[in-house]
Amino acid sequence: QVQVVESGGGLVQDGGSLRLSCAASGRDLSIVAMGWHRQAPGKQRESVAVIIGGGMTSYADSVKGRFAISRGNAKNTVYLQMNNLKPEDTAVYYCTATDSSDNYWGQGTQVTVSS
Repeated sequence: QVQVVESGGGLVQDGGSLRLSCAASGRDLSIVAMGWHRQAPGKQRESVAVIIGGGMTSYADSVKGRFAISRGNAKNTVYLQMNNLKPEDTAVYYCTATDSSDNYWGQGTQVTVSS
């Protein structure tokens, strides 16, 4: 069974920063990509950032230049550094881990940006 666990959400003021952490664990896990999605109230879930294989990254246009995804030193860990946060970044942020057969989701962590 694969577990994906996020941490690091919270309340921050407009222009502030937060760092989200995520770790995936499980037997015989061979992750090829990890990423972050978010879902704001009343909106569809959207992809925020992804890191693949050797380190190729991709970002949603709305977060480019403000967010940075990176791998941790521990296997199957990933971070999302979020700078210059805006109220429209308020959402539940979900970490995903992808192997050759499936995509695994964490339970989410709330990020709230106050104006």
